Amino acid sequence: MGNGTSIGRVRGLGPAHSGAHHWLLQRLTAVGNLLLVLWLVVSLLLLPDFNYASVTEWLARPLSATAMVLLIISTFWHAKVGMQVMLEDYVHTSGNMFAVLTALNFAALAGAAFGVFCVLRIYMADHVALAVKAASAAAGAH
Repeated sequence: MGNGTSIGRVRGLGPAHSGAHHWLLQRLTAVGNLLLVLWLVVSLLLLPDFNYASVTEWLARPLSATAMVLLIISTFWHAKVGMQVMLEDYVHTSGNMFAVLTALNFAALAGAAFGVFCVLRIYMADHVALAVKAASAAAGAH
């Protein structure tokens, strides 16, 4: 029941079995990306300048770091879902499909992990530097 029939296509049970899910996921990540990119543009425009110190200080704030991590994850997820749908439409051999989807998943995961790592590195470096400065100031006071 549902393989290629009208009611099966409505329920999302057509030949691909996941078209409605990917369609909805693509729209949700697009809306999330739109909101997060608007936040990014406004936040950057509110910075006094774009030098390294200003941007890293801004990115070291908890709200900025959290929103940037969400933007990175949402962007890579959106790209992965879009590319997966395209590849599923044009790659027909099961072995090639497995290889291409494995490479896509690896690339999306690696890109997102690298982006998140970079944001966390900036965030943690700033907080460690503040802790070291506070500790040396406390040690110098004694």
